[in-house]
Amino acid sequence: MKKLHFHIRLYRLLVVLAFGLVMAGGVSLLERFRRDDLMALRQRLTRRFLVQLAAALPFRLSLHGKLPDRPMLWVSNHVSWTDIPLLGGLVPLSFLSKAKVRSWPLAGWLAHKAGTLFIRRGAGDSGLVRNQLLRHLHNGHDLLIFPEGTTTDGRSLRGFHSRLLASAVESRVPVQPVAIRYLRDGATDPVAPFIGDDDLLSHLLRLLRSERSEVEIHLLPPLDSQGLSRTELGRQAHTAIARCLFGDRSALPVAA
Repeated sequence: MKKLHFHIRLYRLLVVLAFGLVMAGGVSLLERFRRDDLMALRQRLTRRFLVQLAAALPFRLSLHGKLPDRPMLWVSNHVSWTDIPLLGGLVPLSFLSKAKVRSWPLAGWLAHKAGTLFIRRGAGDSGLVRNQLLRHLHNGHDLLIFPEGTTTDGRSLRGFHSRLLASAVESRVPVQPVAIRYLRDGATDPVAPFIGDDDLLSHLLRLLRSERSEVEIHLLPPLDSQGLSRTELGRQAHTAIARCLFGDRSALPVAA
């Protein structure tokens, strides 16, 4: 029975990926003939694709809190690549991702066509990234970042790179803190985290072979960015997420 479930899930996933390729190909064609900003269209199509992708993964999702009614900078803890379809299916939004994701077979191309913004550590392009984030938020597009800068096993929360929140301060856009938790049999899920030397294909196959697990997404009260420094805004977001995930456990310091 497990083998049958695996093959059904794999088939469904391949159908979803084919659907994504068709949509991304359509966006590529539009880019050739239109000079206007396609970001709103990219976000709508991406959301449609990510809803289908999340449904093809072995998760039961529960949503807590209220979806924002205005564009925001979303800030979330980061456990796995699966955070992206699960969060991206909630509202039309874009992501900030590591540059190496752009080189992933198929997934990197789909992310690029979806309007993902890529950042390279230590590449001297922080000014370029800052301008991209500001333009994105000024144009009224939701954007999600993972300010830890990497994934964890879900049992801890790293310090936030507060420079990534400077765009919210400068554009006076509120911050939407998000806490995502993966549970299996009432405890932290050991299968969902995408960490260390994991590669995407191996992790995906492990997921598809596993029993369905629970995912909780908590949309916490938005934070007003006006009048705050990026460090203080990062500290408030970090504290809110840490308290949601771990209760009164002490939060880690915010990185500069």
